[in-house]
Amino acid sequence: MIKYGEICLRGANRGLFERRLQDVIQRRLSAWHVRVFRENGRFLVESGEEAPDWERIMALTVKTLGVIGVSPCVKIDDQSLPNLCETALAYLRLHAPEEAFTFKIETKRADKRYPVPSLEVSAEIGGFILEHMPRAKVDVHSPQVRLRVELRNHAYVYAKTIQGVGGLPYGSSGRGVLLLSGGIDSPVAGFLTAKRGVDLTAVYFHSPPYTSERAKDKAADLAKALSSYTGAVKLYVVPFTDIQLRLHENVRLEKLTILLKRAMLRTAERIAFQENCQCLITGDSVGQVASQTLHSLLAVQSAVRLPILRPLAGMDKQEIIDWAKKIETYDISIRPYEDCCTIFVAEHPETKPNASAIEREERRAGDLEALIREAVRQAEIVKIGEGSHEHYRWN
Repeated sequence: MIKYGEICLRGANRGLFERRLQDVIQRRLSAWHVRVFRENGRFLVESGEEAPDWERIMALTVKTLGVIGVSPCVKIDDQSLPNLCETALAYLRLHAPEEAFTFKIETKRADKRYPVPSLEVSAEIGGFILEHMPRAKVDVHSPQVRLRVELRNHAYVYAKTIQGVGGLPYGSSGRGVLLLSGGIDSPVAGFLTAKRGVDLTAVYFHSPPYTSERAKDKAADLAKALSSYTGAVKLYVVPFTDIQLRLHENVRLEKLTILLKRAMLRTAERIAFQENCQCLITGDSVGQVASQTLHSLLAVQSAVRLPILRPLAGMDKQEIIDWAKKIETYDISIRPYEDCCTIFVAEHPETKPNASAIEREERRAGDLEALIREAVRQAEIVKIGEGSHEHYRWN
């Protein structure tokens, strides 16, 4: 049984979001012969003739964006009260932690046509269990086992709910390009944006020989970690050396960081137009580094027309690290392979740049647009995650 939360508040559009989530779940479970169907505010995943790998199915479903909980349950066709009692007893005999345990019965009567009120169903089942399991005791406050009975088109009995990640169904809010560095912040920004329903295309800026192939593989591994929540992620690996050298040779060093960021955003925007995306996504956190002061953010904003989403803007570093550990990108991000953002960095970068002055400085580098077009043309593109190769096949 799959539970979802925020979608229920969508009013007239609720059906669209439900169908989107159902499609995502069905696609993620396509390796198994299972049926995904909707029943009165829940999704059910039902096996065919052969028992599938339920542990793997639950692991995938729990990490599906839009899902708030997953419960392995027993489906009951005969919803008569005696049969509910027998099924609940059999379930507890199989799943109770020990012979002497405390329990509570919670009944949800989603189908109001069911003739017996929820409290009466719970009382009847609870009495039946006490009669047949004399060492069990009722505890309505802190039970060891909270047995739930849901009365819908069918009845369902379960006691365990694994928490999901929540949010909105992936892809239900449009598409965006994530500027994916090898650091801690950008994968978290990508996850939080995907959690709001935005379909991600990732862009990594590669600067050989100043950055290694291992740095590129690190970015691919981060994209793969994100794909465990989103499904397959398309990753662009953009050769950035020529753009980086052009700027380094023609602009003042203290302004280089801001100008590199502008060039990255312009490159990402070109890819966004190519991929029919509506926004750019960065891992900026206000004031964390010199390029993320409000003056600096304003100075880079004018480089592009698309909106820039910054989901980490109000977080401190520890909050971001906590998220990175939660989504299992932290250990990848701290591998000691530098990305292009860490080379040619000024010892004392400008923290309060003037946007107009930055644009004038940028013109000293000549026709960057031609270099950007060529970089996008030469980009390596690989699809990472579900249904794609485990090892990345670079061009």
